[in-house]
Parts: sequence; structure tokens; C-alpha cells
Amino acid sequence: MRAAHSLRATTVGAKRAGHSVYVVLLHNPARAEPWGLYVGQTSRDPDLRFDQHKAGYRASGAVKRYGVRLLPAMVKHLNPLRGWEALELEAGLAEEFRSVGVPWVAGGH
Repeated sequence: MRAAHSLRATTVGAKRAGHSVYVVLLHNPARAEPWGLYVGQTSRDPDLRFDQHKAGYRASGAVKRYGVRLLPAMVKHLNPLRGWEALELEAGLAEEFRSVGVPWVAGGH
């Protein structure tokens, strides 16, 4: 999605850049618009963090119940980065997805 590629990180690959932003594809057939995105940030490997969500450990309810898979291609140009910027980009990505019309965006806090 072009929305994610419009954002840039200034600390990509910098010293102590140990955080990542990640996007999860969501699917809930009970919703009028069943497909959505969850945006998060972590100091762990995003694959591990996704598994933690699915197992219920510090989980987003949306990812635990409706998470289908990670979408790493959307954010690979942003990772790894510093923690402060991961927090900013998490919110920025969620807002960008909403602004381009993604009907269901979770996370991004």
C-alpha cells in the first residue's frame, strides 16, 4: 500500500535502532467491511510479537481474534529504528491508513 511507503524513518539502521513497526492484516467476516489493519511497534522481532498477540500475551484483542498475518513488505523500509520514532510512526501509519480510506484500522496508539 502506497500510504505506508509515503512515510520515512530518520533513525533506520542507526546505532541502538532496535525497534520495529509492524502491520497485521485483520479479517472479521461479521463486520460490514471485513478486512482491516492493525498497526503496532515493538522492541521484539515482529514475528514473535505477532505470535504473542495470537497466544494472548499482552495482546490486542483485534489481533488475537482477527489477525491473519503480518504484512512486512509495507514497513520493511522503516525498520529497524529507534524506540521514540517507532512510537511516532506507529501513530503516523495508523492515521495514514485511515486517511486513505482503510475502513478498519486498529492499534496505532
